Formats: sequence, C-alpha cells, structure tokens
Amino acid sequence: MLRILNSLPRMHKLLLFPVATMVTVLGAHKILAALDDSEPTVASASIALPLDTSPGAEAQLVSDAHPLSNAIHTASAAIGKEIPLSELAPQGVVDIDFINQAHADTSFSLPPTLEVEPALAVAGSATAPANALQVADGAVLASLQISGTDQPTDGSDLDVFSSDPLVLDDGDVDLANELAAKEVFVPQWETYTVQPGDTFAVMAERTFGLGYREVLNLLDTLPDKTVLTRWRVGDNIDFQLDQDGHLLALRVMKDPRSGYLIKRDAPDATFAVSDIQKATEATQRLFAGTVNGSFAGSAAATGLSSGDVAELTNLLAKKINFRRVTRRGDHFQVLVESDMIDGKAMDSRILAAHYEGQRTDLTVVRNDEDDRFYTPDGHSLDPAFNRYPFKGHYRISSSFNLRRVNPVTKRVSPHYGTDFAMPRGTPVRAPADGRVVKAAYQRGGAGNYLVIRQDNGYKTRYMHLSKKLVKEGDRVKMGQRIALSGNTGRSTGPHLHYEIMVNNRPVDAMRVKLPESKNLSGKALAAFKQQAKPLLAKLEDDSNTQIAKLDADTLKSDGS
Repeated sequence: MLRILNSLPRMHKLLLFPVATMVTVLGAHKILAALDDSEPTVASASIALPLDTSPGAEAQLVSDAHPLSNAIHTASAAIGKEIPLSELAPQGVVDIDFINQAHADTSFSLPPTLEVEPALAVAGSATAPANALQVADGAVLASLQISGTDQPTDGSDLDVFSSDPLVLDDGDVDLANELAAKEVFVPQWETYTVQPGDTFAVMAERTFGLGYREVLNLLDTLPDKTVLTRWRVGDNIDFQLDQDGHLLALRVMKDPRSGYLIKRDAPDATFAVSDIQKATEATQRLFAGTVNGSFAGSAAATGLSSGDVAELTNLLAKKINFRRVTRRGDHFQVLVESDMIDGKAMDSRILAAHYEGQRTDLTVVRNDEDDRFYTPDGHSLDPAFNRYPFKGHYRISSSFNLRRVNPVTKRVSPHYGTDFAMPRGTPVRAPADGRVVKAAYQRGGAGNYLVIRQDNGYKTRYMHLSKKLVKEGDRVKMGQRIALSGNTGRSTGPHLHYEIMVNNRPVDAMRVKLPESKNLSGKALAAFKQQAKPLLAKLEDDSNTQIAKLDADTLKSDGS
C-alpha cells in the first residue's frame, strides 16, 4: 500500500493522507466498518497470533508480523499505559475509537519538517469500554516522523510523502520560449565595413533584403547618390533591420561632419531622407620637438600629421633656410587647433609656432582677420606679391623678350610674358589679392585667358588656359586656384603664358621689383596683439619647461 501511495502525485498524497494514516497506524488489512454521523460505533482491528507462540516471543512475533507494534507501544507510552503482549489472547482484539468522520485539513503547513494534524483521535465518548485501548493525539505523529531523507529503523519503506516542491502537471511548458514570444522587438543599429568588390546593389539584396526596384527608389530619394555608388574600402555603413530582416534605416556619411539618415516605418513604406550634422569641438594641442636629422622628419616624430608637417615646413621656410640655418639640437613648438569628431582630430590648422636655434629665433602667429601669419610685432611672413603664380618648379620655355622671333609666324615680334612648360591641368594660383576684371576666350590667339587687377595696382594676365575657375568680378586671395594650364589658342604645346603689367605697361615678371610685405598697423595691430597674447603664453610655458628639462639633464650629466 505504501509503495502505491509513493507512486502517486504529491497532490494525491495530500488528499489521501488521512486514509494512509489510518492504514499505517492500525496495520489492518481492511476497515471493518464505517461510522455513522448520528451513532458513533467502534471499529476493531484484530491481530491473529499462532496458538503455539510462547510468551517470550510474542513481542518479536508481533513486531515482525506487522509494523503496528511500534505504533502500539508509542501510543501506550503517550497515555501512560504499558500493555504487555503476553496478556493478549491469541485472538486478542485491539479496539480503537475513531473520530466521527475522517478528514484532511488543508490549512496545515509542511516545511521544514513534515507536520501533520493526525486524522485519528481518541473519541472521548463515555460509551467506550474502560479497558479499551485509546491512542493519544501525539501517538500517530510520533509513529510517523517521516521527512524527505529519514528512513525507518526497521528497514521498511515508509517514504510516502515527499518534501520536494509542488509541481503541477500542466503539460510541457518552455518558459524561455514563452518569454521570448512576449518580448517586444526593438531594432538595433548594426555596422557594415565596405570590403573590396562591394557594391550597394549586391549588399542591399543580400544584407538588407531589398529588391532591385527598391534599390532604385532609395537612390532616387538621395540628394547625393555618390554616397552609395562611390564606396571606399574601409568605409562604415550603419543600418537597422526589422525582425524579419528587412531594412528599416540606413545611415551614411558624406564626410566626417555630414551625411544622410534614410528611414522608413515599415517594409512596404517609402524611404524618408534627413540630413545628419555631427557636432564638433575645437581642441588645441601643443607639439614640441628637437631637430635630429631633417626638420620634416623631426616634426613628424612629435606626432604631427603629414598635412601639419607640410604646412609648418612651408610656413617657416619663408624666413628660414633649413639647409643652411638648422642645426642638430634646435628646438621648436607648434600649437595646433583641431575639430574633434568622435574622438578623432579633423581639419587641423596651425595657430602659432616657435623655432629656436643656434642661428635663428622665429615666432609666428596666425591672424584671424586675414588668415595669415605675422610675427608678434605685426610683420607679415607672406610677401605682398609672389614671384610665381603656381607651386613647384617648372622650366621657362620662353622668357620676356621684345625682339623674340615668333615660333609660328617666324617673324620678329615682342613677347611680353614668360612661358612656363607645364602639363595640361596644372593649377594656376593668384600671386596676390585682387579682383578678376576679364575672363574670356580669344580664338587663334590667347585662347582661354584671365586678367586680374591686384590690390597694389599691378595687373596680371594668364593665357592658353584649359579651364577658368573664376569669373569676372570675383574677389581672389593670394595662393587661390584661379585656372588650369592648357594649350588653347595659338600655341605649340601645353604651357602657361604669364604677364605682369605696371601702370598698364608690360614688364619682365622675373625681374620686376615686387611690393614689400604688408605689415599690420593701428587698430589692426592692436587687435592682433590681443588675439596673439594667449597663444604666445602657451608657447612660452612650453619653452620654460624645455629649458628646465635641459638644465636638469645638464646637472645630471655633470654630477655623473
């Protein structure tokens, strides 16, 4: 019976607990009678003993025959009566009173030790015989101290009730899948890095789940289609997909500062495009170094970018001849301002620089008003007029000559300009500030040409151009690209014809005296000094640090 109860579910065990208690305590093979609510009766359970059983073996026989013996002794001890088994007749009957109706109390609690309100109690009826065996309330509990791990000492299997947590058999339920099914899907941004051979059409189909027609519609919505059609290996593209793998949003950048956000609310909706503008933060950084080898290599060793090294070299070369003046051990400091975007420096520019050597000492500061460099006392580093209207070095194919023989007509005719042999498309730059007064084309003569009136009164002319980059009335600055060299008009090969006119008279551009540097004065000088003061202070602080370091190194070497 106990094994059958043990195989039942926990809930069934609890419901059948009163019956199991009755069977365990009495050990009877069957319940002889049921009680009536109006007339309580006495139920009896009998234990049959063999007739030849000796008095000394009765207790052992009863104990081996039925587990009820332990319960009888426990109950007897509880009520203070000890009934020796020798006094029992061979067919002795043990009479035990039952309660009116067996029931299970659902309000009891089990943990941590199984606590059971006994279903059997002694009926305090006056009609019960005086010598009837009565079981106290604690007798049943004393005989059934059963827990999840305790076992009876006699080796019988009484582990009917388990202390394990209650488990309801409602079918197989996967809690993880149920939670995942109820979770709301939130699209996340992902990043794709462009690989060699990638095209947007192929990627859109494989990764974004777009069809060919959707790709065309998306491109039509973009103001600049090149952000998707002209990719560079290593560029990053951010995107969002829905739970079915369809594209919801796409983020592409034209440059580090600006780009486009392409977005739609559902896979069947149209794309909407909005501009992206990343915020920038201007940051100043100070670089310091010592000349060891070439100046460009020493500057690059400080951490300056290649663009900053080129700008610094060209800037200082206006006053310093690096081949003759620089010496090993010369010191320099450079103050650079950069726009920081996502932790990266963009569009850096030099604010101030200081070079201190054995043969020269030069400090320059950028002026915000005209974006040019001056010494702290307002002297400009830039000449008022550049000798050459280009960067680099090109061979002079024909000089200024009033008696030159024209290579086309073979006649002696003046050549009022200087011809530089250079490849077609070479940038032509303005030698000084001025305004464009003529931009035209002359067939059979100058071809595409420009005329600029410089601020100092000089005029310059540029002929045989392949392309004009400015138009009449435009204002130009020194060094600005104004055209591309070419071979238009009457010309025997690609070159640039360059003229300078003083008081509307042609002069030799390679020999004419050029205007001196433009210096600041008056209010412009006062404003520049006010602006340069904090920049010079930063350079001075670094210079003092360098001097202190040199002194410490000198003392250390002397002490050693």
